[in-house]
Amino acid sequence: MSTTEAPLRLAPRQRELRRIQRRLERFYGLEAAPSVTRFVREGERGSREVVLVRQSADGVELALVLPPEARSVARGGTLDDVWLQVAEGVSHFLYLAQRVRVDLPVTQLELELQAEVDKFVLSAEFSLDPGQLIARLFDSPQFLDPEGSEAGERYRLAHRLAARFLSRVLEETHAPERVRERLQSFYRAGQTEKISLASAA
Repeated sequence: MSTTEAPLRLAPRQRELRRIQRRLERFYGLEAAPSVTRFVREGERGSREVVLVRQSADGVELALVLPPEARSVARGGTLDDVWLQVAEGVSHFLYLAQRVRVDLPVTQLELELQAEVDKFVLSAEFSLDPGQLIARLFDSPQFLDPEGSEAGERYRLAHRLAARFLSRVLEETHAPERVRERLQSFYRAGQTEKISLASAA
């Protein structure tokens, strides 16, 4: 795995990006991946986060493109749209890195579904009641891609499945360690199993 070009100097937000990555690695018990800060690029003002992937015979190249507004996470991100974009981008990067490491495939739906769950895991640090947090993250969503489009349907399905899975896990399990075990199992599942776990929840 390599960067696509020499990284920009993004020192003001490097600490927060690495903190998010380490939090996910610790929570899921993952082998440490290369630092996400080496793969970050800056997009245009007003753009959204996006992960670029290019596969070749030599390996997989990744780049995480963040809008300039994401510099604000260096000042102690809050549970707002920009912070959630950064969290989602790091989630995508880390999930891809882990799948490349164990030579497993990954789909766009799988990435989006896991990122929805990861945003819940990461947002727990904002001291909200779990039920309030789920409502904050999943009630009244706004989607940029129109309903009926391929991307729009993918985001909507990932959103619904993650909300269903998390709500049922928290309803059925009150012990924090048991919740963590179920979320760890979900992380290691592939797309088919993720959908099955969420649909059966």
